[in-house]
Amino acid sequence: MKKSNQAWLFLAPSFIGLIFFVFLPFGDAIRRSFTTAMGGKFVGLSNYETVVNNQAFKMALANTVKFIIICVPLLLLFSLMLSVMISSLKKLGGLFKTSFLIPLAIPVSSVFFLWKVVFHQNGLLNILLSRVGVEGFDWMSTRAFPILVFSYLWKNVGYDMVLWLAGLDTISLNLYEAASVDGANAWKKFRYITLPGLLPTVYIVTVLSILNTFKVFREAYLIAGSYPRDDSIYMLQHLFNNWFTKLDIQKMCAAAVIVALVITGIILLLQRLDRRFGEDI
Repeated sequence: MKKSNQAWLFLAPSFIGLIFFVFLPFGDAIRRSFTTAMGGKFVGLSNYETVVNNQAFKMALANTVKFIIICVPLLLLFSLMLSVMISSLKKLGGLFKTSFLIPLAIPVSSVFFLWKVVFHQNGLLNILLSRVGVEGFDWMSTRAFPILVFSYLWKNVGYDMVLWLAGLDTISLNLYEAASVDGANAWKKFRYITLPGLLPTVYIVTVLSILNTFKVFREAYLIAGSYPRDDSIYMLQHLFNNWFTKLDIQKMCAAAVIVALVITGIILLLQRLDRRFGEDI
């Protein structure tokens, strides 16, 4: 049997599952976005117009975009710094990598109770602030957005760090040795060797970081419920959940198509930038 046929046989189960559990359901969502929820009457772009003019959708979209703009650069920066530091540690590197991956294994409900103990109005943080003469407040209700950002960074920094470490392993040590012979300091090695060597990794790390921002709904839901008192953490996932509860299927499908198109456009743009910078290296 040819190698190409063996590859297709190996990929067939995953490809079939992708068709039945992703492509077909999404195709049905596209169809429903042009029809009414009851009766399936074709209404053209009416559902899209309703979604675009919906105030809850505008607020959720703005909060989600704000969350991505703040979280993704911070995550890329922190995880890159940690990966560079850990790569220089030979004996303790494995221990640090394991410790930063622990948040991925902790259940979301446990994380919520941990944040509640720390950030509650009578929690540990306010107790510490009171001891230095600072009046505390209910962080969970009035400062929910920074807590959500912190939760995202805390949970995903280890995952991105491992991806950066994989990229660092592809950089030849001979380049660093040659730079040391030429008298280059640590910053120049990072600027002229590490960063250019990590450019192929930037694309995949950025895309995965953006996709992971849409997985914080569980934390946001446990912190503030379906309708948060702090509007700053009312995300698209809240909107979809509430529309699904009310059986507003046509609006939910239209919004899902819009979000999918935006995410696809961002990924294609990042891919084009990756290819362009890759050709310049």
